[in-house]
Amino acid sequence: MLRGKNILIGITGSIAAFKVPLLIRLLKKEGANVKVVMTKCATDFVTPLTLSTLSQQPVLIEPYNKVDGSWHSHVEWGRWADLFIIAPASANTLAKMANGIADNLLSTCYLAAKCPVFFAPAMDLDMFYHPTTAKNIKILQSYGNRLIEPQTGELASGLTGAGRMEEPDVIMQIINDHFGKQRDLEGKNVLVTAGPTHEAIDPVRFIGNHSSGLMGYALAEEAAQRGANVTLVSGPVNISTQNPSVNLIKVITASQMLDECNKAFEQSDLVIMAAAVADYTPETLATEKIKKKGSLSLNLKATTDILASMGSKKKKGQFLVGFALETENEKVNAVKKLNNKNLDLIVLNSLNDKGAGFGTDTNKVTMIFSDKTEIATGTLPKTTIATLIINQIVKRF
Repeated sequence: MLRGKNILIGITGSIAAFKVPLLIRLLKKEGANVKVVMTKCATDFVTPLTLSTLSQQPVLIEPYNKVDGSWHSHVEWGRWADLFIIAPASANTLAKMANGIADNLLSTCYLAAKCPVFFAPAMDLDMFYHPTTAKNIKILQSYGNRLIEPQTGELASGLTGAGRMEEPDVIMQIINDHFGKQRDLEGKNVLVTAGPTHEAIDPVRFIGNHSSGLMGYALAEEAAQRGANVTLVSGPVNISTQNPSVNLIKVITASQMLDECNKAFEQSDLVIMAAAVADYTPETLATEKIKKKGSLSLNLKATTDILASMGSKKKKGQFLVGFALETENEKVNAVKKLNNKNLDLIVLNSLNDKGAGFGTDTNKVTMIFSDKTEIATGTLPKTTIATLIINQIVKRF
């Protein structure tokens, strides 16, 4: 499964670096090509000679050779890799990755990488639970980087808790799962919408919602990884796509999103409408900032229901998916939406469920199909939820 795959391993300054030689041996045994880039601190825990011997490749630490002045191209290494795994990933390196600090060869390789990036944190439990570390991990996940959760166990400090880097055999399984996905959407055209829309009141203010776009982006990335030609129509969000094959179209308003969906819909085989489109927009747009004068009345008009519009035009062979975020009578409202809008699948989640809905990296959903089949998930990362949703769609599509 890994034969011929190019795996770049980034090693940072952590005692968990002693696990990496075994990971390299496992990767080589599977036929992967392995290269290693290290930080200077990492060399205190595992020697470049050991890693070079196992990988059968030079190990890079500095951006250039001080003897002959030759340059070690971070761009070349970043583009060479089919997968970049940073293990162990120290708190310091996580902070650099999250904030674009490129002061060593490893971090510059990260910024140049065009492939999926996995990172396996390793640090003491207090460092792992510090708010800055949690924030940096969340930022990296928003970039589409995949977290390999650290395990709870005995740490180098003598304490017991979270922060222990995952074992090499488990990391291998994660890598195999990544490359083992079938390209079961090869050649299919997939349209995905994501994020909120912003409906302007005046040049300063707008009507919007709390959608982060994470669910829609995860679905777009999953479909692209499985071979689809993906068009992602996104409202205003603070995340970016990782797969260069995703055709990202940025919009702001519901009207703009409708226009872009109309352009792509007819050629689309699978349509996943994950965006949280505003239901209303101001009747008139003030040309100047509205001054505060006390109470304010705002007249709103309904926006076009994009999902219903797509459902009315759906042709035989097209598969249409909608999302329903509910706060009451969840299932009843979702089924009504499924039927009224001519959908093949409605994905229901509730703001009453902790860890689901807007503003979280996790979700908990119930998939309800037009044949009345229901599949519920637990609270899982949105990337995992995206995989589960696409898996079920492929079975029926």
